[in-house]
Amino acid sequence: MIKNMAFLMAGGLGLFFFGMGLMSSGLKQAAGQKLKKLLGTLTKNRVMGVLVGMLVTCVIQSSSATTVMIVGLVNAGLLSLRQALGVILGANIGTTITAWIVSLLGIGGLAITAYSLPAILIGFLLQLAGGTQKRKGIGNILLGFGLLFLGLAFLSNAFGPEGFNISESRGVQDALIRIGENPLLGVLAGIVITALLQSSSAFIAIVQVLAFKGAFGTDWDLVLRVTIPFILGSNIGTTITAQLAAIQTSRNSKRAAIGHTVFNAIGTVYFLPLLWMGVFAKIVMWVTPWELSQSTIMVYMAMAHSVFNVINTIVFLPVINWLEAIVVKILPITEEELARKPVVLEKHLFHTPVLALEQTKREIMRMAERAKYAVQRAIDGLIAGNGQKLKAAMQTEDIIDDFQLEITSYLVELSREQLSEEVANELPVLLHTVNDLERIGDHAVNIVEIAQRKIEQKLSFSEGALAEADKLRTKVEHMFDCVITALEKNDIESAKAALVIEGNLNRMQMEYRRSHVQRMSDGICTAEGGLIFIDLVDNAEKIGDHLTNIAQAIIGGLQWAGVKPDDAPV
Repeated sequence: MIKNMAFLMAGGLGLFFFGMGLMSSGLKQAAGQKLKKLLGTLTKNRVMGVLVGMLVTCVIQSSSATTVMIVGLVNAGLLSLRQALGVILGANIGTTITAWIVSLLGIGGLAITAYSLPAILIGFLLQLAGGTQKRKGIGNILLGFGLLFLGLAFLSNAFGPEGFNISESRGVQDALIRIGENPLLGVLAGIVITALLQSSSAFIAIVQVLAFKGAFGTDWDLVLRVTIPFILGSNIGTTITAQLAAIQTSRNSKRAAIGHTVFNAIGTVYFLPLLWMGVFAKIVMWVTPWELSQSTIMVYMAMAHSVFNVINTIVFLPVINWLEAIVVKILPITEEELARKPVVLEKHLFHTPVLALEQTKREIMRMAERAKYAVQRAIDGLIAGNGQKLKAAMQTEDIIDDFQLEITSYLVELSREQLSEEVANELPVLLHTVNDLERIGDHAVNIVEIAQRKIEQKLSFSEGALAEADKLRTKVEHMFDCVITALEKNDIESAKAALVIEGNLNRMQMEYRRSHVQRMSDGICTAEGGLIFIDLVDNAEKIGDHLTNIAQAIIGGLQWAGVKPDDAPV
């Protein structure tokens, strides 16, 4: 049994994490900004966010599943932390439907894992068929969805009939009865067992069935009081699923998962005194219309589950900002996150387009700094064979993409306002500047990819190649500095200095290509290493081209009419 449990847990976790990654990337591919706008509209109002969470969870009958999806949406940048917390509040109410189904119909709720295998097949076929990016994204979503919940099924089975079956262990049942007499221990037991089962609905259903069969005795008032702590604990234990889902995601996704835990934990803490005094059980008996007996005990337990989550949501909904602040306090915002997103693109400045344009220029400067950092990390990582620097370059490229999206969207909205001729002429130049910086980020990724090939093939550069690569890096960094200074101070001389450096880069490209071919001919370096070096030189020259476009735009006063034909952006 122990071996089966260990194997099921290991495989379940692997599928779970892999499915989570596929879902997140699929959401980006298929949905993008359309889904972001839809969800943003539906969840902008906190009450609507709660209703969305309730509805989704009622359909799929798993708050864990809803929260995992929310973590994926936050990770994909499609939901803000505050919006996610509102949906999670609603998910906690929606998940109580399973307990009601168990109690009213006497059967288990709809198992979402039953759909995992067809979802995997459909997702795979969509991937195989290829086609548009949207279709591939939908395939990734379905494939990830199926693998994720198949993984959850394996995790659940690890503590079911195929592993260590808790529900059929008489010793475990006796222990539950003794533990449930102490509310604090009952809550802790609910947390632990639900975390193992990966489902509060499953654990509550087990407790309901045990109570119905008399495992807790036949004093139904006492049975209700003894089982409520398990129910409260299960609300905390179920949040472990989202915590697992957030392990390999962004910090904001981790905050959403933490928010789920904090919300349920605080609610349980302030309900504990009511448990000790027996007040909570009386509230449940007061709102339940049927007499408490063996035939209705499961209904009472379902009511207790609903009452807790409804009251907790009502308490937290008006102060969701405080919940967000607590979560951010637990997992503070890093400097990396601050650098990740434009923070001064204020839409209220649209009525003063000149100021809006100045704000945009500041963000373009920050974007340029990020682009410089990405290129630095990429070249450093290639020269030193440092995987951490390469990873930093890739992460920064994602930040550059975020800047491009936010700045471009801002400028497009600004273009709809009544603009002066000067501002109207500057807008397209700034848009092209943003695109040039994004392309520089793409070249940084190209360098990362050839660096990874160099590491994987265990290649090395000769001393001559290392010296030339170092000079190339220095020259690119110097050109970046000139362009950033030109952007910051509208410094024409710095922009002209950048053009001079670009000429040097072109000459270096030709010179380094010849010298490296000579080194290969002399047997100083291998053909494979030579190709990687030439790729580095070519990408550095392309980066210089894009920086040249920006420098030329600055020399022309961000007016293409002021740029000589020979200097027009490439």
